Amino acid sequence: MAARTGQAPLKDQAKPYQWVKLNIFARWLPAGTRVVVLVFDADPHMADRIPRLLLGELDEGELADLFWIYPRLLQEVVRLQDEAVWAIRDQVRAAENNRDTSSRPRPDYRHLHELARHAIHVFETLDVAVATASSILHQHDRLMTDAAYKLRYVSVRVHDRLLFFQQILYSLRSRSASNKERLLNEIGLAFNTVAQHDSGISVQIGRAAKADSEAMKTISFVALAFLPATFICAVFSMSFFTFNGDSGEWMISDRFWIYWVIAVPVTLLTSMVWHYWQQIFSLELVGEAEEHTTRVKTGLAKLFSNVRDIERAEIS
Repeated sequence: MAARTGQAPLKDQAKPYQWVKLNIFARWLPAGTRVVVLVFDADPHMADRIPRLLLGELDEGELADLFWIYPRLLQEVVRLQDEAVWAIRDQVRAAENNRDTSSRPRPDYRHLHELARHAIHVFETLDVAVATASSILHQHDRLMTDAAYKLRYVSVRVHDRLLFFQQILYSLRSRSASNKERLLNEIGLAFNTVAQHDSGISVQIGRAAKADSEAMKTISFVALAFLPATFICAVFSMSFFTFNGDSGEWMISDRFWIYWVIAVPVTLLTSMVWHYWQQIFSLELVGEAEEHTTRVKTGLAKLFSNVRDIERAEIS
């Protein structure tokens, strides 16, 4: 028979809980109707408590049943499990009552997950306890229905107590399952609350970006509207054009071709650099770091190759 139970940790405390493990081996000795009980790895508190639990208020008639020790042991298991289940319940209720309802929620996820861990452990130990109690009851049923067993009337009280503790363990397991579900619900609510808050911030960022985009569109349109006039003013302000006030005529320098020889290649070079810059230093996507590095190296190699080709063409 083994059981493991404890209490959930309280917030902001180092380790205010204790797991109790009961490893008990019992053997019935027909000679003298004695029962040998071995307890393994018991902590000092349980080592002192188990003898008092088994030997306190003994009934001579009860000793005639082979299973007389099990109701007493199950009583202790029920006590420990009851404390653990309701300790978890108190923590769950505290988490429900102390939800962060501020405009910027910051749930204590670590505390919630720590509670969930203990709730899962308690539910696990209750499953083991229920299975153990059911196995004990099954064996006791076989003993009572054995035709050779002459003490069935003595075992009725022991059997009733076993059934009683089994039912309590079933009830505690239902409460433990409820605690676990409530904790999962609380964790889900915390995640959804934060996600909703983040979504609201994303909407605000999107609206701000839209406003900035509208402003940039206005600036771009104004610049585009004045660009032709600016270009014309820049061209006619160059020394290639001369206005003769006496004759009222415009004179164009025969070196005007120099402007186009310099302006056109520089414009093409600038456009090419911008094009390759967009390809080389594009936005890196998640999970594409290696591919992005390869793309940068390839783009730089192409850029330098094109620049060398332009230099050779100008020299030739």
